[in-house]
Amino acid sequence: MADKSEIKSVDDSEDEVDLNYKAPEKKSVQELQELDKDDESLMKYKQALLGKLPTAVDPNAPNVQVLSMELICNEAPGPIKMELAGNVGTLKDHTYVLKEASCYRVKITFKVNKEIVSGLKYVQHTFKTGIKVDKETHMVGSYGPRVEAYEFLTPPEDAPKGMIARGTYSIKSFFTDDDKTNHLSWEWKLSIKKEWKD
Repeated sequence: MADKSEIKSVDDSEDEVDLNYKAPEKKSVQELQELDKDDESLMKYKQALLGKLPTAVDPNAPNVQVLSMELICNEAPGPIKMELAGNVGTLKDHTYVLKEASCYRVKITFKVNKEIVSGLKYVQHTFKTGIKVDKETHMVGSYGPRVEAYEFLTPPEDAPKGMIARGTYSIKSFFTDDDKTNHLSWEWKLSIKKEWKD
């Protein structure tokens, strides 16, 4: 949520920018490993890029699993974290609190299980009293499958401040990619307050 002392509605027509970008042809991890098998230095380079691959993956598991999202704020009295591996439908009933003007970052923890995914994005639409007041898009990047989870941190930003900015916001979050695959979408509420506990 951008730092705003005044809340205004957002015009979505400005969000659509056609960059004539065409995603490269997809190749599976196995195809990439088979390419240039005779070139030892290239094989080492690919191993460094891809890391340790999972030996066995549940075929029913999604390629991208979003595990959690956390608002990292040094001033917060405790963690502001939402678990996303289970039923995300219950998150919209819970309100997370952020003190006005506090500096925070969003941390998303996710796994890539099977194939390389390109152009992952975190998109967030923010509404106040039913009016869209903000839209943020963070380019997360491209990732290959590995055993360990990945973590992505947004740049630091300040929560809005002032009497008009205080209140409860409804937020719709999306984790998508270049292929417009929606890996996860969820709704949650954020309350901007004058103090951590009003």
